[in-house]
Formats: sequence, C-alpha cells, structure tokens
Amino acid sequence: MRYFYCTIDKDQLIINKKQKEKMKIHIKKGDNVKVISGDSKGKHGKVIKVVTEKYRALVEGVNMVMKHTKANAKNPKGGIVKKEAPIHISNLMVIDSKGNATRIGRRLGEPKKAGQKAKLVRYSKKTGEEIK
Repeated sequence: MRYFYCTIDKDQLIINKKQKEKMKIHIKKGDNVKVISGDSKGKHGKVIKVVTEKYRALVEGVNMVMKHTKANAKNPKGGIVKKEAPIHISNLMVIDSKGNATRIGRRLGEPKKAGQKAKLVRYSKKTGEEIK
C-alpha cells in the first residue's frame, strides 16, 4: 500500500473560502413573486416562508406536490394531500406595485427624522420606486 500526503498552503484555503460566499437573498416573506422558470413558470403568488440555508422559498399556490399521508388527528382518513413545496429563489422575481416582474436593488433611503441615519431600502430596478 502506498500513502500519498499533500500539503495545502494558507493562500489556497483563503481562495476556497472566498469562492463559497453566500448569495444575497432578494426575496422576503410577504413579497408577491412571479416564477420565471420550472414547471410552475408564469404563476404568481405570495411568499409564505423563506429557507435561507437552502436558498428556497415557499410560495402560495406554486410548485404543488401530492403528499401521501397516514391517518392522524388532523386528517382521520389519511390519503393524498396537495401542498406547496419549496422553490429555489433563483427561479423567482419580485413583482412591483405596477404588476411587473423586476430585479431588486438596495439604496439608502431618506432618514425619517433629523439626525437619524438613513436605512437601506429595496427598490425596483425597472421603475425606481421603493418596494415595501
């Protein structure tokens, strides 16, 4: 048997850490979104939940799956239940107040009171208006 030893420089470790940077999540709970790719392409819905670790979101009425369940207190008969499955956030676009799917940007908003710092606000890149 032969054993191979390899050494790793500290510089290589730093490069690998930089490559694993996290994506920014442009979608929040309560946003109205449009599906831009996949089986549910073209459907609209409201975001119920965002799973940040997996970069997925649960959207109302989108990506419906059939779940086979046993009988329990909630569903005494059991059977097949339709429910939403998470969808990757790269397949979603936020809908602005005019009903257009748009990309999201962040910029400093106006401070509410004199002497306060300005907060980052999300805005539509298509129309330039703020997204609440």
